[in-house]
Amino acid sequence: MRLNLILPRVEPADVKVPEACPVCGSKHLRLHQEVEKPLRDTLHPRVKAYRYRCLKCEATHRVYPRGVSRAHTSTRIRGLAVMLYLLGLSYGAVALVMEALGAPLSKSRVYDVVQEAARRVPGMKREAVFTGVRVSALGADVTSVRCAGKWLPLGLSVDGTKGLVLTVDGLDGEDAQTLERWMAPIVTKVGAELLITDDADAFKKVADNQGLMHQVCKSHVQRNTDALIAALKPLAAADSDGSLAAIGVSPEQAVADLERLGELIRSRQPEQEDELGMMYGRYMAAAPPRENEQASIAYRVRSLMLDRWNLWRRLTRYRTWKGPEGERIDGTNNHAERAIGWWVKERYRTMRGYKKAANAVNVSRLLAWCGNHLNSGGVDLEALVA
Repeated sequence: MRLNLILPRVEPADVKVPEACPVCGSKHLRLHQEVEKPLRDTLHPRVKAYRYRCLKCEATHRVYPRGVSRAHTSTRIRGLAVMLYLLGLSYGAVALVMEALGAPLSKSRVYDVVQEAARRVPGMKREAVFTGVRVSALGADVTSVRCAGKWLPLGLSVDGTKGLVLTVDGLDGEDAQTLERWMAPIVTKVGAELLITDDADAFKKVADNQGLMHQVCKSHVQRNTDALIAALKPLAAADSDGSLAAIGVSPEQAVADLERLGELIRSRQPEQEDELGMMYGRYMAAAPPRENEQASIAYRVRSLMLDRWNLWRRLTRYRTWKGPEGERIDGTNNHAERAIGWWVKERYRTMRGYKKAANAVNVSRLLAWCGNHLNSGGVDLEALVA
């Protein structure tokens, strides 16, 4: 996990004079009183606060220096608590560190500060995707975290060309209907024309129903195909059940076809679709298994060939697709997987699980939002803890 977090500063001399009364809006204000405010901070145990009186309605209100509010703790201390938690410490461990620094925060107060900061994260939810963001290629993936003894699915959507996380949402499940309810508003909001996912059938249905072009992750498909070929080759070479001979295919031909399939999966050229279709044609006559029967060797080869033939356009889309501004993709779902690894799993790995679903979503959103600013000088935590 890589984060660049900038802690808020406390500047006792940086006081902005109010321009108008917060009660009546009058601009006729007068400094009424200077008072000392005790403060939990690593550098400034006390600061001056200023009371201004409105000459029109006679209401008074306080003005605080930068990094100070009505709270007993400074924004620097609250920002430090958030930073330590995001870097992997538990709420209790953060409380111990803060006590050692001479600015104690209770475990429950650390929890409140982190959750409050997470709730202030802009965007990151399907109802409020970043204002003005247009994404031609949308990446999506689903992961799960343990929450109150049950598995909670989390869905992440990313910019498929830049890797920025757009949304993090808690889901009710991972079926096609749930995924479509989650993704449809995002697709509409960002104007996506291409969906990038893993090889899950549920995402294929989402892409088709939403009228999107679809790129499945070439790495997923290659690993799965290699494993299936390795399992089928010795079976095909022996043809122990005679199913290959029954459809007129020699064991040598079947082994050669499986080896050629492995080559095609690596080259992934759009024009090779016809060759894959011809290979499938050799096994079309293989009969499906009856009830309570195992699939024959020939039928297993047939199923593999048919699946990869049907998948070919989704697998090779990256070869020909180009976005409206010349954007290209690499054919993998790495952006979404990297986001899950860095902004969900890395923090979750140090925990026994979340107690509330909202906390799992909020903390993941906070981390992802910070991660989106890696290349922009870092994240100033002041906006989240002020």
